[in-house]
This record gives sequence, structure tokens and C-alpha cells, in this order.
Amino acid sequence: MKKLCWSATAIPFLLAGCNAPDSSTPPVDKNASAEEAVTNTADAPAAKRAVAEIKTASGAAGGKATAAITNGSVILVLQVEGLPPGHHGVHVHMIGKCDAPKFESAGGHWNPADVQHGLEAPGGQHAGDMPNLVVQEDGRGTLAYELKGSTFAGLMDEDGSAMVVHASADDQKTDPSGNSGDRIACGIFKAG
Repeated sequence: MKKLCWSATAIPFLLAGCNAPDSSTPPVDKNASAEEAVTNTADAPAAKRAVAEIKTASGAAGGKATAAITNGSVILVLQVEGLPPGHHGVHVHMIGKCDAPKFESAGGHWNPADVQHGLEAPGGQHAGDMPNLVVQEDGRGTLAYELKGSTFAGLMDEDGSAMVVHASADDQKTDPSGNSGDRIACGIFKAG
């Protein structure tokens, strides 16, 4: 069994949204661990879950992202492997396309409210903005986060969406992408 490295930034997902709970999925336990978040998203009904198999520019497996409705919020759990160690900007991008090697086909960040980029943006963040992912020396990292201002229907709209990992850390304030550098891995969200 593969060992997962958990990032300390996984805790923000525990702050469930103010929406009414979805009666078909259990509520988020505010004392749950990041490992339980992975289980909770995997246990969500297929109609309320999407998975993106992440690939590097060379086509190598890079992990997966799972988005699921949990307690009325879209929770995204990102698990990567085989990526360069360090801090990486990670975002949901607005088009479900991942044409290597630059992954520009994924378009910009998912931003249905047309606001500034970054978790520190005064007017709110893009729906696809997330904290930085920390990849350990063994190339693995995990991050769980509640996508603020998002809906599952928006994530899975007509042109889909993609999970993108960038080469550098996101500064969480510079529009449009936080100076997070090149796109080094990408995966298209698919229902189920």
C-alpha cells in the first residue's frame, strides 16, 4: 500500500459552507482528519463526485483529484505522486482539456463570479483557487479544500473543467494566476 503524505493545509476543508446539508451524504465532521476527507469524497454518490486522473507533460501518472458534494459544499481532495518537491500552485481551470506539454487548453482559472485571483483577494477568490500544495521529497502530496463560491454543476458544465498543478508556489494575490509559473500536470474531471 502506498504511503500518503498529508499537508497541514488540508484543514481548511473542514470549515463546511453555510448551505443546507445534502441529505444523501453524511455531514462533514469538523474534527475529521485529511485522511477521512479522502474517504468522505470517495463515499459520495457517483452523481455527486468527479475524478480527474492527473498526468504530467510526458504522460506519466501524477495522481488524482476528487471533487464531491459533502454537506452542501464542493470538497476537492488532491493526491499527487511523482511531482517535483516543493510548494506548487494548484487550481481548477475552466475547460476540461489537458493538451500536453503546456496544458494551455485548460484555459484560465475557474472564475464564474469574475473576481480577482487569490485566497487573499479582498473581493473573494476564484472558485478554482486553492492553497498551495506541498510535495514532499518522495514526490507525494495531498491537499483537501472546500472550493469557495463553487457548485458541482458549474464544475461539470458543458465544457467541463480541469485540475492543474503549476511549477511554482501561488502568491495568492497576483491576478490572474498568482505568479505560479508553468503548468506541469493536468487532469480532466469526469463524473463518477
